[in-house]
Amino acid sequence: MTRAMAEREKSGGSIVGRRGILARCLRGLRGEEGATLVEFGLSAAAMFGLLFGVLQTCLAVYSYDFTSEMARDGSRYMIVRGAKCTGGTAFGCGASNSDVQAHLRAENFPAINMNNLTTHTYWYTAAAAPPNMTWSTLCATDTYSAACGVQGNAVKVVVTYVFAWNMPYMSPFTINMTNSSEMVISQ
Repeated sequence: MTRAMAEREKSGGSIVGRRGILARCLRGLRGEEGATLVEFGLSAAAMFGLLFGVLQTCLAVYSYDFTSEMARDGSRYMIVRGAKCTGGTAFGCGASNSDVQAHLRAENFPAINMNNLTTHTYWYTAAAAPPNMTWSTLCATDTYSAACGVQGNAVKVVVTYVFAWNMPYMSPFTINMTNSSEMVISQ
């Protein structure tokens, strides 16, 4: 073996062999090894954003359904606490807006912040006799009046819930959800 051949063997082989090493080094400089991590990071961020968006939307629909249920429950609470209510204050006769709000806040719905719940109560007098009863005249707002809580009049409970929308990659904001229910006072 000649001296030149021995030098080539020591230094990594032939010129072609050195080009192969050089080509492998240049491929590493292109960054193909980290491309999978970057692609995973971008796709995971988009997927988690979509997942949390779907979860927040489901929670918002649940909260809107909650406001509807609370409005119906509040008006049912009020129609049995009119002027002919028997049982006195122990039963809650002559209930006002603060009473219905306390009653509704006592309900413990999961995933609902009851401190974000507000109510308004409206009493209407009957403008027409049965069977075509209509209620056009507002009698009282938020404060109970025995003249307004007469059997045959209507009570309307409006429930507002402030829903906090929290999503990654977005600044948080709130949505006011409002529902109402109107029923005829039965006692």
